[in-house]
Amino acid sequence: MPRPVLLVVDHDEEARQVMERDLDQRYGARYRVLGVTTGHGALEALRRLRADDEPVALLLVDQRLPDMTGIELLEQASTVAPDAKRTLLTTYIDAEAVINALKRVRIDHYVTKPWQPPERNLYPMLDDLLTDWEAGFRPPFAGVRVVGYRFSPESHQTRDFLVRNCVPFQWLDIERDEEARRLLGGADVKTSRLPVVRFPDGTQLVQPTNAEIAQRIGLKIHPEATFYDLVIVGGGPAGLAAGVYGASEGLRTVMVERHAPGGQAGLSAMIENYLGFPAGISGSDLARRAVAQARKFQVEIVTPQVVTGLRAEGPSRIVTLSDGSELRCHVVVLASGVEWRRLDVPGIERLTGAGVYYGGALAEAFFCRDEDVYIVGGANSAGQAALHFARYARSVTLLVRGDSLSMSQYLIEQIEGTKNVTIRLQTTVVEVQGTDRLEAITIRDAATGAKETVRTNALFIFIGALPHTEYLEGAVARDGHGFVLTGPDLARSDGYGPRPRGWPLDRDPFWLESSVPGIFAAGDVRHGSVKRVAAGVGEGAMAVHFIHEYLDSNLSDR
Repeated sequence: MPRPVLLVVDHDEEARQVMERDLDQRYGARYRVLGVTTGHGALEALRRLRADDEPVALLLVDQRLPDMTGIELLEQASTVAPDAKRTLLTTYIDAEAVINALKRVRIDHYVTKPWQPPERNLYPMLDDLLTDWEAGFRPPFAGVRVVGYRFSPESHQTRDFLVRNCVPFQWLDIERDEEARRLLGGADVKTSRLPVVRFPDGTQLVQPTNAEIAQRIGLKIHPEATFYDLVIVGGGPAGLAAGVYGASEGLRTVMVERHAPGGQAGLSAMIENYLGFPAGISGSDLARRAVAQARKFQVEIVTPQVVTGLRAEGPSRIVTLSDGSELRCHVVVLASGVEWRRLDVPGIERLTGAGVYYGGALAEAFFCRDEDVYIVGGANSAGQAALHFARYARSVTLLVRGDSLSMSQYLIEQIEGTKNVTIRLQTTVVEVQGTDRLEAITIRDAATGAKETVRTNALFIFIGALPHTEYLEGAVARDGHGFVLTGPDLARSDGYGPRPRGWPLDRDPFWLESSVPGIFAAGDVRHGSVKRVAAGVGEGAMAVHFIHEYLDSNLSDR
């Protein structure tokens, strides 16, 4: 977007040049200074700027112009640049003109000539005017627009996908925004299929899949090759770390992610205990930086794409994708992380995405202004979400099944110091109510057995975590919850001895190696892992060390 314009109108050449110089010195980095000599020239310039969609922030108009007075110009300019701040340049003898301007034109301020030194007589006043203008300025939006309904699961899916992939977009609600109805071309909003995603070139998609959106915004949804040194399943901290270290050390690497790089960590509003960031870092910012680093080393990132199968054939490991295609490679790293455990209470399936959300804090917080939000969970993710929602909501209530919080101490202290956050221990949700959107929830106090129904449009669930590893059935050993067994845990799990049953090599499995040589696991998907961002990054990096040992010892023998 072009810099907003500060327009100076003064027939006095020397005075105009001095004003332009003073403005440029103070505001030139953020604004473009433009000078004209006549009232008609100023109006022509304003019309040209409007036609080119260049915003005008400030008019500085001399009262004594050759073709009209400054007051007359400001009156006419109010229809061409209605949002610009209006300032009259006067002399001491123009006091009456200033009074008339205040009455007739509603000017914002006036400057008495000469204004030197500007640090005392010009800048303080203009600083205030421009701060006010910036607070109300809404620049033309030239990016992706989403027209939808807040409580539509399909609309939530689209919002969540764009947010998780760090794609800026403008949300237009069909119930509230006239622009939304205009973009739909007068269609009957009751029968319109939503969401509608409009792109800068004027094209649009109706109820698109994530893959369709990804293709339009330039994400890679299909791998370029069929054989790689390393295939990484999952793009959370562990997967991104494995990608950075693998590719930087010469392995041709592809990472396959079902949603968006960053994983669950990418959805965290603020991570404050990650080493090296004393002020904290948002999950999305951390993911964005990691993705940029991975691409720097030419990691191929494929998203959204789902892995549906994995098998070994001789020295090759074969990954099957949901479109039926296959990726062959020397080594696989399983880093698919975990997903939130579902809450099993009456009515919840019907309202998921329509007021009930698993995660989703970043995509939905804006809609919760001045509302009462309820969060189920007592660990770090729930605490981070509570603090994030507290910035928008009227109240935030944490519903915790246990008799204490299980989150980091720094989060507990921040929550206890946040006035609009309440903690209810030994409390569970037993029912949710609503027809096409969430309207109320019923909660139960385990200590007393009492039930209470409270009205709300927003319930966010952060309970436990389960790995998405169904596709590994029969491929690698997992524990009873689906987490991938690695290293020493393999032998302990079947009681067979120092090596797992059926292990084909004359060595023990590496610490992060699964029951199939050449298939590794890192991060939250691994049995016994520490569920922390730093731990995931460490395991992803460590996996690459073992991968090199595997490649050196196994493939060199063939």
